[in-house]
Amino acid sequence: MNQSILLEIIYLIGSVTFILGLKMMGKPDTARRGNTYAAVGMTFAILGTIFIHDKEVKPIVYILLFGAIAIGGIIGWMVAKKVKMTAMPQLVSLFNGMGGACAALISIMEFSVHTGDMKSIMMVMAGLIIGSISFSGSMVAFMKLNGNLNSNPRIPFYNVINAIILLITLSTGAYVVFGSVTDFMWPCIVLALALFYGIMFVLPIGGADMPVVISLLNSFTGLAAASGGFLYHNKVMLTGGILVGSAGTILTIAMCKGMNRTLFSVVFGAFGQGSAAAAGAGTSATGGSIKDISVADAAVLMNYSKKVVIVPGYGLAVAQAQHVMHELEALLEERGVEVKYAIHPVAGRMPGHMNVLMAESNVDYSKLCEMEDINPEFETTDVVFIVGANDVVNPAAKNNPASPIYGMPILEVDRAKSIIVNKRSMAAGYAGIDNELFYNPKTSMLFGDAKKVVTDLVAELKTM
Repeated sequence: MNQSILLEIIYLIGSVTFILGLKMMGKPDTARRGNTYAAVGMTFAILGTIFIHDKEVKPIVYILLFGAIAIGGIIGWMVAKKVKMTAMPQLVSLFNGMGGACAALISIMEFSVHTGDMKSIMMVMAGLIIGSISFSGSMVAFMKLNGNLNSNPRIPFYNVINAIILLITLSTGAYVVFGSVTDFMWPCIVLALALFYGIMFVLPIGGADMPVVISLLNSFTGLAAASGGFLYHNKVMLTGGILVGSAGTILTIAMCKGMNRTLFSVVFGAFGQGSAAAAGAGTSATGGSIKDISVADAAVLMNYSKKVVIVPGYGLAVAQAQHVMHELEALLEERGVEVKYAIHPVAGRMPGHMNVLMAESNVDYSKLCEMEDINPEFETTDVVFIVGANDVVNPAAKNNPASPIYGMPILEVDRAKSIIVNKRSMAAGYAGIDNELFYNPKTSMLFGDAKKVVTDLVAELKTM
C-alpha cells in the first residue's frame, strides 16, 4: 500500500477516535473510555507521522523524538497522578498553556520555511498570536488559581490598554503577512506582543470568572492547533484543533449562560473583583442573624428525612471530603433516605469540577443532578446540605438587583424545608459578596472543616 494512503487512513482513524471520544466525554459514565479512545487515536497519529514518510531521517532524530516523548510523558503522568483535586484547575490551565506554547513554537520555527507564501505565513501568524496568548494567559490563570498572584488586581483603564495592545499585535502580524517580511526579528516582535497581551488579557479578570476563562483559553489552543493543521495540510491535526476549539467555545458559552453573563462582560467587565456590598460576618444588610447547629442535631435531622440533597462546592474539594461524603450518602440510603447531588455548572474553579470530584469517590452518576433538573425538586426536599458552595446558592441572584450576581441562575435551595450550610467561616465567596441564604430562618450554619464535619456526621449516624 502506498505510504501516503496508509498515512491518510491512520489520520482518518485518529480523527474518528477524536470525534467518538469527545462524544463519549459528554456523559460521566463513558467519559473515561472516551478519553482512552482519543488517546489511542492520537498515539496512532503520532506514530504514523514519525514512521510513515519518504524522507531520509538520521537515527539521532528518532532518538531525540522518542526521548522528548518519554520525558514529557513521564513528567505529565507523575504530575497528573499526584495532583490533588483542589489543584486540578491549575493543572488544566498549565497543560492548556503547554499546548499554546507548542503552537507558538511551531509557528516561529516555520516562519523562515514559508517566507514568500502569503497563505502559509497567514497560518503561521495565526498560530503564533493565538498560541502565545493562550500560553501566557493560561500561565496567569494558573498563578491566580494557585495563589501565586492576586486574583483581583486593580488596573486602571485596562480595557483601553488591552485594546491598544491587541491592535498593535494584530497590526504587526498583518504587516508580516502582507508586507512580505523576511526578517526573523518581526515574528519575534509579534511573539513578544502576543505574550504580553495574553498576560494583560487574563490579569484583570476576577476569580469568579475563572471557569469561563479556562474554557476560553482552551478554545484558543484548539484554534492555534487548527492553524498548524492548515499549515502542514495535516488532517488529524486540523480535526483535533477544530474539535478542541469548538468544544471550548461551546463550553465557554455554557459557562456564561450558567452565570447569566455575556462573554463580553466576562472579558471586559472584571467581574469577581470584590464588592463593597459584602456585609460583615454574622449580620446581613437587612439586619438578619445566623443560627448554628450541632453535628448531633444535623445528624438527627438528616436521619429522619425522606429526601436529602447535597450541594458540593469548592470547600468540599479543599477539604478532600468527597470520599467521606460518599460514605454519608450510603449511610443515609441504608436508612431509606433518598440522596441526590445538586451540581451547578460553574461550581468550583473549572468546568465540571464538582462532577469530577464526586466521580472520584465513585458516586453513582445518576445521582449527580444538573441545576435545571434539581431545582424543581427542592420544594419536596427535607434537608439541603451545602458543603463549601457559596455564590451558586445565593438568593441575591434572584431578588437583589443591586447585587453583582443578579440574574445568575442559581440552585434554588431556599425552597427546601431545612438548609444546613457547612463553612469554615462567614467569609464571602469568590464573587466577594455576602450570602443572603445564611440569614434565612430555615438555614443553620455548621462551621468547621468539611472533612471533619462530615466524618463526625457519619459517626453520629452510626450510633442511631
